[in-house]
Amino acid sequence: MTSNVEKSKPDTVWGVVYAASAFLIWGISPIYWKALRAVPALEIILHRMVWSFFFLVPLVIIMRRWQEFKDALKNYRTLLILLFTAFIIGGNWLLYIWAVNNDYLLQASLGYYINPLVNVVLGMVFLKERLRPPQIVAVLLAAAGVLYLTIYYGELPWIALTLAMSFGLYGLIRKIAPVGSLVGLTVETLLLSIPALVYLFYLDSQGAGSFLRVSLKLDLLLMGCSLVTAIPLLFFTLGARRLYLSTVGLLQYIAPSCMFVLAVFLFREPFSMAQVVTFIFIWTALAIYSTDSVRYYKRAEQNPSKNSVEKN
Repeated sequence: MTSNVEKSKPDTVWGVVYAASAFLIWGISPIYWKALRAVPALEIILHRMVWSFFFLVPLVIIMRRWQEFKDALKNYRTLLILLFTAFIIGGNWLLYIWAVNNDYLLQASLGYYINPLVNVVLGMVFLKERLRPPQIVAVLLAAAGVLYLTIYYGELPWIALTLAMSFGLYGLIRKIAPVGSLVGLTVETLLLSIPALVYLFYLDSQGAGSFLRVSLKLDLLLMGCSLVTAIPLLFFTLGARRLYLSTVGLLQYIAPSCMFVLAVFLFREPFSMAQVVTFIFIWTALAIYSTDSVRYYKRAEQNPSKNSVEKN
């Protein structure tokens, strides 16, 4: 039986182009953040929040989401949820940029590699989703990789785990917020921009801020944080609409793979044998997880009635 939501070939091609572009931008964004290395990570994040909001508002209007944006602001439950997710994603951004600019990009890439498996565990714990046997194997392999790295170095890879957990928790909570990704992010940046602007004005009054004090190039880079935030989000939204979830799930590994390549070959971060072993564990886990996901969604397309019984 052919699924009634089968994607057309042109739609699928453009979906892959959009989604791959989004993940590619996210993957090479460390080059951008490295260019801002002279600015404290907190100050970068504050500018990212403020400029992203000013960039996203016109985008919301152009994409005819203004009414949805106003409705979200009027709904106290939605606002409360988005306030919570705003602080989670703000913390995730802060840790990620701090990690990049303090030469922990390998750990950051590890975090985004294991994020899909963290999502599986969160779904089991909070949404009572049942894990399929290959998913259990994948999660156990990932856990073994993290445990090996912990024993070898004598400390948890806390950056990787915090990034994976915070982004997984963010996605989990956003599932219950009745807003789209673009509008949700716009509201989140609005909520974050208020304290961000206050602190930026405080920094400026103390003569400690970087904006309008160093160079035009730096000012443009700080303002450009909005583009690094909003453009891949727009591409991701356009791509996700045209693709099956399993396809998006495979494409998402472009981002951490780019981070991995940049960390090892461009930024020359130390890459020990312990890290090699850990990444082999993770990559094997992801291969099992991805293969299982593709098979599951193919079966779901052929037997739509089963899709309501078993969830990924």
